[in-house]
Amino acid sequence: MLGNFIYHNPTKIYFGVDALANLKEEITGKYQRVLLAYGGGSIKRNGIYDLVISVLRKCKVEIVEFAGIMPNPTYEKVLEGAKLVREKQIDLILAVGGGSTIDCAKAVSLASYHDDAWNRFWVKHEPISQKLIPIASILTMAGTGSEMNGGTVITNTEAMLKKGTGYIELNPQFSILNPEFTYSVPKYQMLSGIFDIMSHIMETYFSADDGDNLSDDLAEAILKNVMRNTKVAIEDPYNYVARSNIMWDATMALNGTLDPGKDGDWEVHAIEHQIGAYYDVAHGMGLAAVSIAYYRQKIPFAVARFKKFAINVFNVDPDKKTDLAVANEGIDALADFIKKSEMCSSLRELGISDESKLKAIASSVSCYPTSYQTLTTDDVYKILKESF
Repeated sequence: MLGNFIYHNPTKIYFGVDALANLKEEITGKYQRVLLAYGGGSIKRNGIYDLVISVLRKCKVEIVEFAGIMPNPTYEKVLEGAKLVREKQIDLILAVGGGSTIDCAKAVSLASYHDDAWNRFWVKHEPISQKLIPIASILTMAGTGSEMNGGTVITNTEAMLKKGTGYIELNPQFSILNPEFTYSVPKYQMLSGIFDIMSHIMETYFSADDGDNLSDDLAEAILKNVMRNTKVAIEDPYNYVARSNIMWDATMALNGTLDPGKDGDWEVHAIEHQIGAYYDVAHGMGLAAVSIAYYRQKIPFAVARFKKFAINVFNVDPDKKTDLAVANEGIDALADFIKKSEMCSSLRELGISDESKLKAIASSVSCYPTSYQTLTTDDVYKILKESF
């Protein structure tokens, strides 16, 4: 059911092959000093950097480059960017890249004029008290949905913690989404982003309320759209229809559209984040590696919900089967999709060669009160072992 809720998303989206043409209008006369945030240099190799620089020069703004943002951005990198913001008096952070780059840009905005930002915002989730630097993004990899939300996930290597936080004030002012900008993403990273999309949807779907609501219907439709277009994109990475659908699926999965009437679970992400704190792995692949064991753990506490998933998403035939059998068949189908799509189906495939750190990882995972079952550290360790 849908109770009372407020839905507000302040991000403007420019979508399509000509989306970059809107950058000049968004910046000219509004900003003077732009921090251009990007990753390891792929945008220079594929030409996107030159396109963006060309527009920014026409806007007659001062450009300060903040390069080298890693796939799992660290708090140390965040502080480096925050220092640049203060020194150069930046008034816009333009993130060009995937979710990691956009997340880092948001974190830089938080840390620029707030002392001890990690403890205040990622640990204690305090309210914002000082000024923020506006964010904008040009998306080059579909997956996190960071282009239309206020979330930011950062790794604190000293504390061995990978944590997320979120504030609507960190939503990008605008985001430019040209599906053609995702063509050069390596297949492994494309698939990692795709499972991240699916996991965002399932984290919401597998949570209360289980009554009839539009959020669940939308979630099922987006999941089916993701999987259908994944098959096309694997065979033809330059298929615009498939890549455009996947890009918008990613945005829709985490811009708040699926939230009304749902509590959200987010324990799969909590587990993967701590895997990522100990091992530098692709986030979406880490989610794929642990999701099947996690959902096997959850099925007995929500058989009807998993049965619905099996029937409506994977077209499992329930005739002459128990509800439990149908529920398990749905997760079997999800596991089959992961394997056939060449995503990681185990921690070993993720590149983790031994079990020596699994107990430490399990002990560091935050076990939230969730809709169906609150995990214990022992439960998490069991899931990690089964995922190995």
